[in-house]
Amino acid sequence: MKIDRASAQTYARWFQALADANRVVICNLLADAGRPMTVGEIVEAVDIGQSTVSHHLKLLAEVGFVQAAPRGTARLYRFNQRCLEAFPTAAELVMGQLPRAQGVQCLPGGQAIQQRQQEIAG
Repeated sequence: MKIDRASAQTYARWFQALADANRVVICNLLADAGRPMTVGEIVEAVDIGQSTVSHHLKLLAEVGFVQAAPRGTARLYRFNQRCLEAFPTAAELVMGQLPRAQGVQCLPGGQAIQQRQQEIAG
């Protein structure tokens, strides 16, 4: 099974985002919490400086693993459940264990929803 270039680039960005132990810890924290968290809550839980946590959250949001929503002057961060569902499938696709699956998406913000709606509309 061959992967097209665009999919390969997407999967490479996912794997790159998770190639840092701090980002893995942040993803795990958010997924385990099951609720949105502020940067301050994340900093307290992972014992990493605020600017470093903010940097990691920005990178995770760019690939879609984390979603941010404004709350007053702060932002609430939560793990994107679509990524939790899509990531194992992406790894299996890259390793040639599965045929290409439609709808395996982990995109930033509302892009995943828009993408899925376009697929359904056909």
